[in-house]
Amino acid sequence: MRIEGGPLVLELGGQLWFEPNWLAPPEADELFRQLRQGVPWSQGTLHQFGREALEPRLSAWFGDADYTYSGRTLRSAPLPPPLASLRARVERAAGTTLNAVLVNLYRDGRDSMGMHSDDEPELGANPVVASVSLGETRRFVLEPKEKSLRGRGRHELALGHGALLVMAGGCQHHYRHGVPKDAACRGERINLTFRRVFAKAADADRRIH
Repeated sequence: MRIEGGPLVLELGGQLWFEPNWLAPPEADELFRQLRQGVPWSQGTLHQFGREALEPRLSAWFGDADYTYSGRTLRSAPLPPPLASLRARVERAAGTTLNAVLVNLYRDGRDSMGMHSDDEPELGANPVVASVSLGETRRFVLEPKEKSLRGRGRHELALGHGALLVMAGGCQHHYRHGVPKDAACRGERINLTFRRVFAKAADADRRIH
């Protein structure tokens, strides 16, 4: 799927913007190199349903506020220079202010991102999530949360080197998304998901209303 001339309006509510060649290859190459060498990567532990499990990827968090998901809390840290300059460009493309970024390193096709929605209270009512992909192309899946609707409401994208994907509107209310395992994938991928995080859920509520 390639979306040109405006967003894809999702059937259940929300929008997607997709630009597969948002960054030129030389720029994407250099950004990948800087992040791969300069980010303090770590493997987090998730706490779900009374069990602990290592995340199937490495990650780092940079932003103005802490962020908690699946029982894991990421502490605020200043954006390094490569990400600070990129954020300004992503903000212009997404049309909104973004103050944090989750950086994920997929070491090969055995690493993945499970199906989920970015709908934590500190993200506000209709969060904008802007994703920049670097390195190996991986399959991105978006499907309705409601199981009975998945047959006709599923979308798949190939997120390649330098691609930009923006999810907005009610997307996180109605859909979930993820990056499945891919046995054929041998190379590394870095994904940057920029977002707006409020220091407290109450701050998000005041911003909404």
